[in-house]
Amino acid sequence: FQLLIEVAWPLFIFFILISVRLSYPPYEQHECHFPNKAMPSAGTLPWIQGIICNANNPCFRYPTPGESPGIVGNFNASIVSRLFSDAKRLLLYSQQDTSIKDVQKVLVKLRKLGNFSSTDLKLRDVLIDNETFSDFLHNNVSVPLSAVQELLDAKINLRQV
Repeated sequence: FQLLIEVAWPLFIFFILISVRLSYPPYEQHECHFPNKAMPSAGTLPWIQGIICNANNPCFRYPTPGESPGIVGNFNASIVSRLFSDAKRLLLYSQQDTSIKDVQKVLVKLRKLGNFSSTDLKLRDVLIDNETFSDFLHNNVSVPLSAVQELLDAKINLRQV
Protein backbone atom coordinates (compact mmCIF):
# COMPACT_ATOMS: atom_id res chain seq x y z
CA PHE A 1 0.00 0.00 0.00
CA GLN A 2 2.84 2.40 0.88
CA LEU A 3 4.63 1.61 -2.40
CA LEU A 4 1.41 2.36 -4.32
CA ILE A 5 1.05 5.74 -2.56
CA GLU A 6 4.73 6.62 -3.19
CA VAL A 7 4.31 5.94 -6.92
CA ALA A 8 0.79 7.42 -7.31
CA TRP A 9 1.41 10.70 -5.41
CA PRO A 10 4.02 12.15 -7.86
CA LEU A 11 1.90 10.94 -10.79
CA PHE A 12 -1.15 12.68 -9.29
CA ILE A 13 0.80 15.98 -8.97
CA PHE A 14 2.14 15.56 -12.51
CA PHE A 15 -1.40 15.12 -13.91
CA ILE A 16 -2.52 18.26 -12.06
CA LEU A 17 0.31 20.20 -13.74
CA ILE A 18 -0.67 18.84 -17.16
CA SER A 19 -4.32 19.81 -16.65
CA VAL A 20 -3.35 23.35 -15.60
CA ARG A 21 -1.06 23.69 -18.62
CA LEU A 22 -3.81 22.54 -21.00
CA SER A 23 -6.36 24.85 -19.36
CA TYR A 24 -4.17 27.95 -19.64
CA PRO A 25 -1.98 27.92 -22.77
CA PRO A 26 1.26 29.91 -22.53
CA TYR A 27 1.20 33.55 -23.53
CA GLU A 28 3.75 34.29 -26.24
CA GLN A 29 5.72 37.49 -25.79
CA HIS A 30 8.06 38.77 -28.49
CA GLU A 31 11.67 39.44 -27.65
CA CYS A 32 12.22 42.83 -26.13
CA HIS A 33 14.84 45.35 -27.26
CA PHE A 34 15.27 48.42 -25.12
CA PRO A 35 16.73 51.72 -26.31
CA ASN A 36 20.34 52.32 -25.41
CA LYS A 37 21.01 54.30 -22.28
CA ALA A 38 24.40 55.89 -21.80
CA MET A 39 26.16 55.49 -18.49
CA PRO A 40 27.59 58.56 -16.74
CA SER A 41 31.07 57.60 -17.96
CA ALA A 42 29.93 58.27 -21.56
CA GLY A 43 29.58 61.94 -20.70
CA THR A 44 27.03 64.10 -18.98
CA LEU A 45 25.15 65.12 -22.11
CA PRO A 46 24.52 61.57 -23.49
CA TRP A 47 23.69 60.35 -19.98
CA ILE A 48 21.03 63.02 -19.41
CA GLN A 49 19.67 62.50 -22.94
CA GLY A 50 19.34 58.75 -22.24
CA ILE A 51 17.45 59.42 -19.02
CA ILE A 52 15.04 61.95 -20.54
CA CYS A 53 14.36 60.18 -23.84
CA ASN A 54 13.83 56.73 -22.30
CA ALA A 55 11.88 57.67 -19.20
CA ASN A 56 8.99 55.30 -19.99
CA ASN A 57 11.41 52.41 -20.86
CA PRO A 58 9.75 51.29 -24.14
CA CYS A 59 10.15 47.77 -25.52
CA PHE A 60 10.69 47.25 -29.27
CA ARG A 61 10.30 44.12 -31.35
CA TYR A 62 13.47 44.72 -33.40
CA PRO A 63 17.04 45.64 -32.37
CA THR A 64 17.55 49.32 -31.71
CA PRO A 65 20.33 51.33 -33.42
CA GLY A 66 22.42 51.67 -30.27
CA GLU A 67 22.66 47.97 -29.34
CA SER A 68 26.09 47.51 -30.88
CA PRO A 69 28.93 47.57 -28.35
CA GLY A 70 30.57 50.96 -27.99
CA ILE A 71 27.76 52.92 -29.68
CA VAL A 72 25.88 55.37 -27.51
CA GLY A 73 23.61 56.58 -30.32
CA ASN A 74 23.52 59.26 -32.96
CA PHE A 75 23.69 62.03 -30.37
CA ASN A 76 27.49 62.11 -30.07
CA ALA A 77 28.12 63.98 -33.32
CA SER A 78 25.25 66.47 -33.16
CA ILE A 79 26.01 70.19 -33.21
CA VAL A 80 25.18 70.65 -29.53
CA SER A 81 27.29 67.68 -28.46
CA ARG A 82 30.26 68.82 -30.53
CA LEU A 83 29.89 72.32 -29.12
CA PHE A 84 29.96 71.00 -25.55
CA SER A 85 32.91 68.69 -26.25
CA ASP A 86 34.90 71.55 -27.78
CA ALA A 87 34.07 73.82 -24.86
CA LYS A 88 35.02 71.06 -22.41
CA ARG A 89 38.32 70.47 -24.20
CA LEU A 90 38.96 74.21 -24.21
CA LEU A 91 38.29 74.59 -20.49
CA LEU A 92 40.17 71.48 -19.39
CA TYR A 93 43.30 72.03 -21.47
CA SER A 94 43.51 75.81 -21.52
CA GLN A 95 47.19 75.76 -20.46
CA GLN A 96 48.25 74.10 -23.72
CA ASP A 97 49.24 75.95 -26.88
CA THR A 98 46.21 74.70 -28.81
CA SER A 99 43.73 76.66 -26.70
CA ILE A 100 43.51 79.50 -29.25
CA LYS A 101 42.64 77.01 -32.00
CA ASP A 102 40.01 75.47 -29.74
CA VAL A 103 38.52 78.90 -29.07
CA GLN A 104 38.33 79.49 -32.81
CA LYS A 105 36.59 76.12 -33.30
CA VAL A 106 34.04 76.96 -30.62
CA LEU A 107 33.46 80.41 -32.10
CA VAL A 108 32.97 78.94 -35.59
CA LYS A 109 30.39 76.51 -34.24
CA LEU A 110 28.66 79.25 -32.26
CA ARG A 111 28.54 81.41 -35.39
CA LYS A 112 27.14 78.48 -37.35
CA LEU A 113 24.49 78.00 -34.67
CA GLY A 114 23.87 81.78 -34.49
CA ASN A 115 23.46 82.10 -38.26
CA PHE A 116 20.16 80.31 -38.00
CA SER A 117 17.30 82.56 -37.15
CA SER A 118 14.64 81.08 -34.92
CA THR A 119 12.54 80.23 -38.01
CA ASP A 120 15.40 78.70 -40.05
CA LEU A 121 16.70 76.02 -37.70
CA LYS A 122 15.17 72.59 -38.31
CA LEU A 123 15.64 69.35 -36.42
CA ARG A 124 17.47 67.97 -39.47
CA ASP A 125 20.15 70.69 -39.03
CA VAL A 126 20.91 69.58 -35.47
CA LEU A 127 21.39 65.88 -36.32
CA ILE A 128 24.54 64.54 -37.96
CA ASP A 129 24.60 63.83 -41.71
CA ASN A 130 24.10 60.05 -41.61
CA GLU A 131 21.73 60.03 -38.66
CA THR A 132 19.89 56.89 -37.53
CA PHE A 133 17.00 58.71 -35.88
CA SER A 134 14.75 58.59 -38.97
CA ASP A 135 15.51 54.90 -39.60
CA PHE A 136 14.71 54.14 -35.98
CA LEU A 137 11.38 55.99 -36.18
CA HIS A 138 10.40 54.34 -39.46
CA ASN A 139 11.57 50.75 -38.80
CA ASN A 140 11.23 50.28 -35.04
CA VAL A 141 8.40 52.62 -34.09
CA SER A 142 6.55 52.17 -37.44
CA VAL A 143 6.11 55.88 -38.10
CA PRO A 144 5.22 56.54 -41.79
CA LEU A 145 7.97 58.13 -43.91
CA SER A 146 5.89 61.26 -44.48
CA ALA A 147 5.57 61.79 -40.72
CA VAL A 148 9.32 61.17 -40.25
CA GLN A 149 10.09 63.81 -42.90
CA GLU A 150 7.72 66.24 -41.19
CA LEU A 151 9.48 65.62 -37.86
CA LEU A 152 12.91 66.18 -39.40
CA ASP A 153 11.66 69.39 -41.05
CA ALA A 154 10.12 70.65 -37.81
CA LYS A 155 11.39 74.06 -36.82
CA ILE A 156 13.26 74.51 -33.55
CA ASN A 157 12.91 77.63 -31.46
CA LEU A 158 16.37 78.31 -30.02
CA ARG A 159 15.02 80.49 -27.25
CA GLN A 160 12.91 77.60 -25.94
CA VAL A 161 15.79 75.16 -26.29
